[in-house]
Amino acid sequence: MSRERIAPDEAVTQRLDSWLWCARFARSRPDCARMAQAGLVRINRQRTEKAHALVRPGDILTLPPPTGDGVMVLRIVSLAQRRGPATVARLLYEIVPERALSPVD
Repeated sequence: MSRERIAPDEAVTQRLDSWLWCARFARSRPDCARMAQAGLVRINRQRTEKAHALVRPGDILTLPPPTGDGVMVLRIVSLAQRRGPATVARLLYEIVPERALSPVD
């Protein structure tokens, strides 16, 4: 009997383009990959141009909002097993309020 082994990192990480697609930031996974390759996404303040970059719960993503003006900052709460309805996708992240990003006086 053969058993498939999963590397420890694989269980707690997911490809950026896959996570963005499951979280419904674009209609297709190739669109999410193009967004990453265009350098529009930052992971923990580090710009990435790789759709295969790995994300994990707790990571902070910075990306353009659907309206196109400004930036959206969000924290990954959980990884996705599959793409589900928008109500489930919304549970994958939490939006970081702008106030939390400003320096303390």
